[in-house]
Amino acid sequence: MLLNLLLIVIAYLLGSIPSAVWIGRKFYGIDVREHGSHNAGATNTLRVLGPRAALPVFGIDILKGFVAVTLSHLTRYDDPAYIAQFGNDALFNLKIALVAAAVIGHILPIFANFKGGKGVATLTGAVLGVYPAAVLLCLVVFIIVFVSTHYVSAGSMSAGIAFPIFVIGLFGERSLSLIIFSCLIALLLLYTHRKNIRRLIDHTESKIYLRGNKNKQPQ
Repeated sequence: MLLNLLLIVIAYLLGSIPSAVWIGRKFYGIDVREHGSHNAGATNTLRVLGPRAALPVFGIDILKGFVAVTLSHLTRYDDPAYIAQFGNDALFNLKIALVAAAVIGHILPIFANFKGGKGVATLTGAVLGVYPAAVLLCLVVFIIVFVSTHYVSAGSMSAGIAFPIFVIGLFGERSLSLIIFSCLIALLLLYTHRKNIRRLIDHTESKIYLRGNKNKQPQ
């Protein structure tokens, strides 16, 4: 139990690494939270500082989520003998806790005055450590929606909604914990993008063009 609590704290600290803030301040002298959407995430970094800054931010945010979940392997929950005796529930429940801790860390980072981003990239990396096959398909959904609409928010929400559809419909999962987890992921992304939903309805949401942002409306 103490080990699990320690791993959850470490996962939160990993999630709290404010890559957008640190990179913006170190290399550009800019706090991205003071510009654009005021979020410390890859999308706002792309908007404010461009792709050279956004790509490492995106990579770090995904990596910290993935590493946070792989901390679960420091326990004996994935030992075949333990699984044979107690099942997979303990390992899966710990992974869910580590996902939550990492995402909370990104949204409320202790290293950046508890003002972070929406946690999409960190959530992607974390869930990749839980159910990689479904996440990779969700990335395809994100790319298709983003390329066709130029709305990062629409791509993120579409990928989130697709996650439980893939888990339940395509892969035929019957684990109640996994089904609930996948649905919560979709609801979380919809909640964190609630302002974007309003702007999409009002046609005021900003678009991102990889070869230059043609729309400067704030996201």
